Amino acid sequence: MKRLRICLIASSRFPVAEPFAGGLEAQTHTLAGALRDRGHDVTLFAAPGSDPALGATALDVAEFEPSDEARSDVGASPEQWMREHHAYLSLMLDLARTGHDRFDVVHNNSLHHLPVALAPTLSVPMVTTLHTPPTPWLESAIRLTPTAHGPSRFVAVSGDTASRWAGSVPAEVILNGIDTERWRFGPGGTDAVWFGRVVPEKAPHVAIDAARLAGVPLVLAGPVHDHGYFSREIAPRLGDGVHYAGHLASEELIELVRHSSVSIVSPDWPEPYGLVAAESMACGTPVAGVATGALPEIVTAAGGRLAAPGDVQGLADAVLGALELPRRGVRRHAVERCSVETMVDEYERCFTGLLGEARAA
Repeated sequence: MKRLRICLIASSRFPVAEPFAGGLEAQTHTLAGALRDRGHDVTLFAAPGSDPALGATALDVAEFEPSDEARSDVGASPEQWMREHHAYLSLMLDLARTGHDRFDVVHNNSLHHLPVALAPTLSVPMVTTLHTPPTPWLESAIRLTPTAHGPSRFVAVSGDTASRWAGSVPAEVILNGIDTERWRFGPGGTDAVWFGRVVPEKAPHVAIDAARLAGVPLVLAGPVHDHGYFSREIAPRLGDGVHYAGHLASEELIELVRHSSVSIVSPDWPEPYGLVAAESMACGTPVAGVATGALPEIVTAAGGRLAAPGDVQGLADAVLGALELPRRGVRRHAVERCSVETMVDEYERCFTGLLGEARAA
């Protein structure tokens, strides 16, 4: 297809670099690299410290310092909020001035509301990917932004996520993809694994309880984003066959998952996609998960077993059931369903269709 000049807007809070802060940063890294490999000119706007191999241009997140007068305002927003606001505002104003000379399409892959709210100021068509269920700021921006300003599209990372946004905006579904060559087949092992952001909504404490009920040792890995939660719910559960390995670099994490017997995915919220489930299955490691959000779309009977939300014993039973699945079949399911090639094919189709609408307009 024609080589495109793509502006890819990412997170201003966490760098798109290893070790990844979360699934959004990992997905952005995979998408940017895959688009570049196909010959597209990708300019990634991301937080400082992002992988220089992606050609990232750092968002202006550190330089904004409010004046003493602004600091004294009793209604002043937190500094982190203002830094993100400043970063996206400066980017969107710059794109409004010069974007039409530099880019064919803007892909908003962030969670911030300003790229959506200021899309009408651009003369470049924009695709926005919805990575989460509705959030108040983003929902407000979507509902108030005119839809007739020019060609634009919304994409959801799963059918479940699209359905949750249906009251605000229609969105086509493009499932996230992973590098199934990097997340390669592994021999398995004796221990179960849980990996991801250590936060209440990911509920690793539920995974620990289920693993104990199933009688399976468990290794946890991932960045601790909520230290209070870790102290209350995770630290007291460690030991006796449960180990926290820390925040691992990608290759260390891949090796851990390849040599795990089963991956426990235990969200306590409507999981919008479930990248860890796809990564696990690509390694041949079956998933024992909670049937919430998009996980039933990603984890079929070929890739794992699911339990009802809130049913810890059911999750323990899912662990034992998943252990019976043939690893080669689990891997095959992931390659057919969750590859980065399929994801990039769909985004190229989306970009091409949007540019056709722009030319017609």
